[in-house]
Amino acid sequence: MPATPLEVENLSAGYGPTRVLEGVSFSVPAGGRLAVLGRNGMGKSTLLATLAGQTRRYEGRIRLGSTEIAGLPSAKRAHQGLGYVPQTRDVFPTLTVEENLSVGLKGRAKSAIQEAYDMFPRLKERRKNLGGQLSGGEQQMLSTARTILGRPSVLLLDEPLEGLAPVICEELMAAFATLAKTGDMTILLVEQRIQSALDFASDVIILERGRLAWKGTPAALAQDHHAVERFLGVGGLH
Repeated sequence: MPATPLEVENLSAGYGPTRVLEGVSFSVPAGGRLAVLGRNGMGKSTLLATLAGQTRRYEGRIRLGSTEIAGLPSAKRAHQGLGYVPQTRDVFPTLTVEENLSVGLKGRAKSAIQEAYDMFPRLKERRKNLGGQLSGGEQQMLSTARTILGRPSVLLLDEPLEGLAPVICEELMAAFATLAKTGDMTILLVEQRIQSALDFASDVIILERGRLAWKGTPAALAQDHHAVERFLGVGGLH
């Protein structure tokens, strides 16, 4: 499935009666790489969960290409080409690495699992280990690879580097960069490691208390010292 543009219009969502997102609008072109930034608790993870159909949507539109998906359940959004790697990773702890990957094939031949091993050689070394026996970094690789095997046209990554050792972070970001260069997926990345996100992204949005506070390119953000300090709480960017 080729990369698909994503368009979000006036999106408001949350949990039960609690609104977290208010009037969020943005678009990502086919094959684009969008970094979603903001301080903790500003709605970044809720945004990805909403796109994936896992929150309560109050209003707004979500389009994958020409298809409106805002009213679809999560499984049907996945069928339309939306791939979601949550912060919780959600690997199956009692299945082997290879069995976990098989779940993501979605009808493809089992030989396609080699794509995951090419991207993350560590997984091939651990292919007979149970998901629950993996380190946090290996579980992140497994969750990501399992989703990618389904060949989504839009990939949502929620803080994939959280709590991981620097060497694992480098491996993951290198894999994401390789994936992005193919142009086969539109990628949205929520990440607290700001510089890693900016090095990866072609565009940036910043959320502040559930609203869109800033949008532009990584280069423009690096020059906007006021926005960096106000919305990200850091003194400056490289």
